[in-house]
Amino acid sequence: MSGSGDGAPSGALLVVGDVVTDVVARHRGPLAGGTDTAAAIRTLPGGAGANVACWAAHWGCPDVRLLGRVGSDAAVWHERALTAAGVRARLVVDPQAPTGTVICLVDTGAAAERTFLTDSGASLRLAPGDWSDALLDGVAWLHLSGYLLFSGTGRALVPVALASAHARGVPVSLDPASAGFLVELGVDRFLAAVDGVRVLLPSRDEACLLTGLPDAADAAAKLSRHVPLVVAKQGADGALVARSGTVRARVPAVPATPRDTTGAGDAFTGAFLAALLAGAEPEAAAVEGCAAGARAVEQVGGRPPAARGGKPPAAPASGGGRAAID
Repeated sequence: MSGSGDGAPSGALLVVGDVVTDVVARHRGPLAGGTDTAAAIRTLPGGAGANVACWAAHWGCPDVRLLGRVGSDAAVWHERALTAAGVRARLVVDPQAPTGTVICLVDTGAAAERTFLTDSGASLRLAPGDWSDALLDGVAWLHLSGYLLFSGTGRALVPVALASAHARGVPVSLDPASAGFLVELGVDRFLAAVDGVRVLLPSRDEACLLTGLPDAADAAAKLSRHVPLVVAKQGADGALVARSGTVRARVPAVPATPRDTTGAGDAFTGAFLAALLAGAEPEAAAVEGCAAGARAVEQVGGRPPAARGGKPPAAPASGGGRAAID
């Protein structure tokens, strides 16, 4: 692993995970039941896996690839957005399910906290048949979105990808993705599924849920007895780096004025992996992750800002056509 004395690996980062359309509604104060609540609404490309890939590219990783699954309704739009972000995407177009959609309700108060309404659509239909060992050609690191574990086909894909990566000596990281879905999956099933993962990147809530411990540091330490390196993201409290049952570093957050916390954890993960692949130690990579997370919360949506002053692609029209990209 880069950052552990072996030197920086030369090769690409491959992310396997979800690609979805985010509908971000920013409102102030509580929602008014039974009537209107004023909001600023934008349609943006998103998905935890895709966001991580885009932030890794934005943070300087020169070769970032993504495997995801979308519907024909928005495939072209998503492929263009990923390309513009510097990501080489292999998007499988699902013949039956539409592209996943997430409605992000963001309270524009001081914390800019968000609530997700999720229709996973095609994103959780990634399956072993979508995998090819050739996807690892030239790859130095594989990152899996935890959302893969929340569907039967995704759970079947994870061990296939892990086995392929292990056969080639490619280290694997995973972000648990959702405390809510983890409750449904169950802790034991999750821990069994991540056996062989080198780096785990949970949020504070996910780490506590996975261990049953109320303190994030204790939780990160305990998880690092199952996974060699645990980097627990704590939002405004920074991050914890744990190995071999011990918290080795507490990384402070970078001050920020939040507008929308959507994708902040994805930004952390993308920048962390970019730094790790560039040869940084995990503690230094976590510093980069905190910097990216701070930048992410100061803008709307889960992706990094468009490069060179550009704008993201316009939202797809209904019936947006099928992409020949699978």
